[in-house]
Parts: sequence; structure tokens; C-alpha cells
Amino acid sequence: MKKILYSLVILVSLFFLIGCSNKENVSKKQDIDLLQYVDPFIGTGFHGHTFPGPVMPHGMLQLSPDTKLNGWDASSGYHYDDNTIYGFSHTHLSGTGIGDLGDILLLPYTEKIKGKPIATFDKSDEQAKVGYYSVKFNNYDIKAELTATNRVGMHKYQYDTESDKKLLLDIGHILQRTWGHSNVYNELEIIGNKTIRGLKHSKGWANSHKVYFYAEFSSPFKIDSVIVDEKSVSRSNIYRGKNIYAKLNFNTLKNNDALLVKVSISPVDTDGAQKNMKAELDHWDFNDVRKENKEAWAKELQKIKVTTENKDDLVIFYTALYHSMIAPMIYQDVDGRYRGMDKMIRKSTGNQVNYTVYSLWDTFRALHPLMTILDEKKSADWVNNLLLKYKEGGILPMWPLASNYTATMVGYPAVANIADALSKGIPGIDKKLALAASLTSASYKPELVADTKNERKKALMPLYNKYVNEGKHIPADKIVKSVSFGLEMAYYDGCIAEIAKLAKNDSLNKIFNERAKNYTLYFDKETGFMRGKNANGTWVKPFNPKYSSHEKSQYIEGNAWQWTWFVPHDIKGLIKLYGGEEAFTEKLDTLFTTSSEIEGENASSDITGLIGQYAHGNEPSHHVAYLYNYAGQPWKTQKLVDQILKEFYSSKPDGIIGNEDCGQMSAWYILSAMGFYQVAPGNPTYTIGRPIFDKVKIPLENGKTFTIITENNSQENKYVQEAYLNDIKMDMLFFNHSDIKNGSTLKIVMGNKPKKN
Repeated sequence: MKKILYSLVILVSLFFLIGCSNKENVSKKQDIDLLQYVDPFIGTGFHGHTFPGPVMPHGMLQLSPDTKLNGWDASSGYHYDDNTIYGFSHTHLSGTGIGDLGDILLLPYTEKIKGKPIATFDKSDEQAKVGYYSVKFNNYDIKAELTATNRVGMHKYQYDTESDKKLLLDIGHILQRTWGHSNVYNELEIIGNKTIRGLKHSKGWANSHKVYFYAEFSSPFKIDSVIVDEKSVSRSNIYRGKNIYAKLNFNTLKNNDALLVKVSISPVDTDGAQKNMKAELDHWDFNDVRKENKEAWAKELQKIKVTTENKDDLVIFYTALYHSMIAPMIYQDVDGRYRGMDKMIRKSTGNQVNYTVYSLWDTFRALHPLMTILDEKKSADWVNNLLLKYKEGGILPMWPLASNYTATMVGYPAVANIADALSKGIPGIDKKLALAASLTSASYKPELVADTKNERKKALMPLYNKYVNEGKHIPADKIVKSVSFGLEMAYYDGCIAEIAKLAKNDSLNKIFNERAKNYTLYFDKETGFMRGKNANGTWVKPFNPKYSSHEKSQYIEGNAWQWTWFVPHDIKGLIKLYGGEEAFTEKLDTLFTTSSEIEGENASSDITGLIGQYAHGNEPSHHVAYLYNYAGQPWKTQKLVDQILKEFYSSKPDGIIGNEDCGQMSAWYILSAMGFYQVAPGNPTYTIGRPIFDKVKIPLENGKTFTIITENNSQENKYVQEAYLNDIKMDMLFFNHSDIKNGSTLKIVMGNKPKKN
């Protein structure tokens, strides 16, 4: 069977007739639409927590249906198993384990009802594509369609000709009310009979989140009722309260006309929302908006070109690439104004762009390293934006959400992003500022956050830092999550050592290289695990490496089996702790072959995708399969990567084995499917795994192309026999980021048996 080339580049399909002497030479250029391989429903099932609605690449607005309001699987507001829709809201998180947002909800309906309407639908009547979502309700005779620009959502509602034409506009709509997400203040202002503007101010994972909106309707409306804090109020132009929703009717709409609605948002004010709409969507052509959205995504997907016979792999791959380009999200108006980490209204200068939704603890591992290859400019922008947040708020964020410090997860992961970009020579980053910001996060200066009322910001200067700065282990009998913090902070200190080296600060480089060895404080040679240690230096007992207690043990979102391997910056040192490669690989073998039972009544739900005790559904495990490459047994890496790619990713709604986590799960797939992975961001070294594509081309920003050719590739041939870089045989399965930037060709020869010498 002739192999089909699925090219990333979208070509025009036509015949060119070229006259040459008396001959006609006819060539055909094949039009390959990469968007056909993106399925936004992937990850909406199981615990992937993605959303299916339209969004622009890194767009500020994410317009999507809300089918689930509370609980872990409501983190994005949508779950594939649901058949009810509460409405379509304009902000969503992609794949997180905590829920928030879901701002400014609309739902068309037809019947006079008390309270808020809820729509029902059949899965066969639902469709999601790049830049487009549609659904036909089965309890109301309505078809709803959605598309979006960066800051404006566009709705198209086709009502049955005989029905009343009603619309719910719910400012107080909340995701995760049972998790403490609540309204602080709502405002709704009627401007004529075609325009409404207002504010939703909420408090949840984001401690203070303001979303201003401006809505225009293609047809005049009449107000049926406005409910403020559960009471119907008399007619007015402005309504204020904690929880507001309005019921509008459009009965003057002509029978065959669709109702079109445009909703723009702003983090600054309603004037900003109005300007955003005027700049991005000053017309009513739904199809034109959809077309522009598709064109934006087509351009982004061109950044990787793969060749394969397997269409299913293409769907998984390009959907993963799509998911990797949703966050971080733009967080500023078209005029450059945004709300800073100090809650002051600021304005971006030059080409600067403000972003939000940095899931740093997750995405430093693969998402951001991937983007250093595909988009150097954005990688620099994100590092500079993190440094800007440091200047605005006095400290680097861990998980910034809508100009809020959330202090979510472990340590100071922003330094990993900074170190990785600098180590790869990405220009335009102030090394001295980067070092100063990183040192602040690694210090113990509680006075820096003493004046804030925000406890989450105070948590960025935790007691963990005090022990590390004193050269001590973090005592498990005094602080929970001690081992996870101790291991991660050792890695981050290794990243700071790299930043110091690049900033030519030899003394700090030496200090932080020593601090990077603190992982040794948690290693118990007798059991071969990283363990919690009491203040007096004794090991915590009893000890069960399979035991997990979510947020209450020595390990966050995992257990000793999963966390023991988190020493990405010093794998040689970790191997030495075990006494050599043989003992190290024996222990690593046991990780993948032992029972997958997780013990403990409050075990973390994040532990999914198990091979033995390896848990691919959560980030601490993501580098572990590649560790065999460092210990002389690369064929085991190849076999495991092959298994993970095939078993834990699919083209079905449950095709992501754990929380997508803002692109991290997808980025792991993208890198690994291409055939390589970066184990330690901050060290610009990649190691080869198991490529699944026959050919990969990455057109670089410098005009060069990095190419990967896989010979003898098949389902059975999962083992690397030889590898060549620019036709020179490689002694080891490692290469440098500079090899990519230079436009090299990596050739990998596969076979069906492990090569052990």
C-alpha cells in the first residue's frame, strides 16, 4: 500500500499547466486539511477535563457548553457522559484538576418556566470541530451554534418558527459552587433594546476575579423578568446584587431568522469589552468568524508535519497539538490594558502581551519545552510575562489565574521555565532579572508577603523554604507533603544554578548546585525509596510505598513509588545512591511490574494510567520511562513508551488517561510520538524513545527544518537498532537543543528485537 503523506502545510489542490517547449507537464498539489484530524471531544470523557467549545490559539475567551456544575469532573464545566446543558458560558479551563470560571452564561429556550431553564440533548445531535460547536436540544426545538474570536463569543440560535423565542442571560452562573466558588458582585445594565453590559465578580480558586462583558443582539429584546438574589425586581436600567439573571424574549424575530448574539469580555472594564468587540467583531457574519478561527488554527498546526499511514494516530497527534495551544491564555484587552498581579490596571508596552493560566507545575515538564522548539517568541514572551508578574506582585507565581496568586502545587516551578528558555539560548530575556526573581522564590523572607491579606500569596513563602535555606530536611512530622516539596525544590534549585551560571554569577551557581543535592536527604538506602523524615532525623513509620492520602501525606498526588524517581537534574547521582546501574534498573523494573493497587482510604484520584505503580495520569511520573536510557537499558524505555502511547492515548472522548492539565498530557504525547523527550527542563538535552511516525518535519523560525526519519517503522518494530544525527552514527541516544536549532536530520532505525549492546 502506498503511504499517504499527511502534510502539515495546507496546500491548494489544483493542476498547474506549465508550458515547456512543446510539452505539457502537469503537477498536482494535494490539499490536506489538518483540521479534520482535530477532535475537541477527546479528553472530555473519563477525567481528561477538557472542553469541546470554540477557542482561538491562546485565546482569552473559551465559549463552551456547561453540562456539569460541581465535582471533580466539572472542572471544565463539561463531561462527555452528560445529556443536559445549563447554558453556554465564555470562560473555561482546559484539563485542570480544580474548577473555576464559567463566566456569563446564555441559554436559548422556548417555554414559560419558573426558575432557570435547562436543556437536554442526544449525543448524536452534538458536534464539535475546530472553531465550532453545535447542538440541537430535544426538549426545546432549537439548534445552537457557537464560534469565537480571541475576546468575543458568537452565538447563533435557530428557533422553531411556532415557538416563543426566549433567552436566559445568567450573570451569576457559577461552576464549582460546592467547592466554594461564589459571587461577590453582579451588575447588569440595559442599553437600549439590543445591548446589555455588566460585570461578574466572583471568588473561588481565583481569589478575586472580575469579568466585564458587553453583549449585542441581532434582534430587539424585551425583558420578561430580572431576578436579583432570588427575587424578581421591578424594571430598571441597572441591576446590582450578588446573583443576577435575566429572561429575555425575542418574539419580534422573524420566523426564519436566527438570533445572533455577540458577547465580548474584558478583565478591565465594560469600555474595554466594548472596544474588544469593535476591534475583533464589528459584523454579524457567523461563517466568517468561524472561517477566521479555522485559519488561525491551521497556521498553528503547520508547526509540525508528520507522515504516517495510521489516520487514528493523526487524530490523536493533531488533537494533542490543538490542546497544547489553548493555555497560557491572553489576558489583556485589544488596547493593551490588563489587571496586574497587584490588581492595578496596567498597560502592555511594545510587543508585550499579558497572559494567564500557567499550570506551571504540570507544564514545565513537556508543554513549555515543546514550545521552545515550535515558538521561541512565545516562549520568551511567557518567561518575560512571569518576570513581569514578579515585578507587579513581588514574587513569581506558581499557578497564576486571572491575576491571582493561587499557590497551587509544589515549590517554585516558574524557575524551570525560566532556566529552560535561557539554557536554550532563547533571546530577549533579562538574565539578571531572572536570577533575582528566582532567588526571591527560593529564599525565606516572610516579610515580603506579610502585608497581604491573601493567604494564597503568603503560601508562596512557605515554611518549607526555611528548612531548605537552613540546609535541613523538611520534617514530615511538622509539615505535610514534605518529600514532594523536598525533591521538587532540589530540582528547582538546580534550575537556579543554571540561571546563575548563564548570568555569570559563579558564587550563586556553586551555592545552588549544592542545594540541588538535597534530594539525598530523603533517600532511605534500606528500602530504596524517598521517605519522610521526622525533625529528629528518624524515618516516619509505618511505611507503605503504595499508600496515598490526598493532600495529607508526605507525597502530593502520589506515593513513594511514584515520587522516588523525581531527581531529573541528577540521574547519575540517583543511580549512585542505589549503588550502580544494576541495582537502579532492578528497582525501576519493580516499579513497572509490582501490583497496581493503591492503598489508603483517601488515595489521590490523580493516580491513573497505571503500569505497576507508574502513574501516567499524573505529572510526577512523566519522565520515568526514559530513565532506562541513563542506565544502559534503552530498550526498556522503548517498550514502555510504545505501551504508554498505545494504551493511554486514543481518539475517543476518554482518550486522555488523566487530567489534561493545560496541555501537559498532550505535550508528552507529541514529543514522545515524534521520538524524543526532555527529561530535565533547564538542561537542553533530549533522549530518544520510540518514534511512531515515519517522518517528522518541524519548520523552525530561523528558516531551517529539524527532520526525524524513522526507518523500518511498524507496530512490531518498537526497538531502536541505530540512530544517526546528520548521517553520523550516535553512540548514545541523546542529542542537544542546538542540534534542533541547527536544522539537523535525525534518522532512527527500528527493529522487532531489543538491541542490548
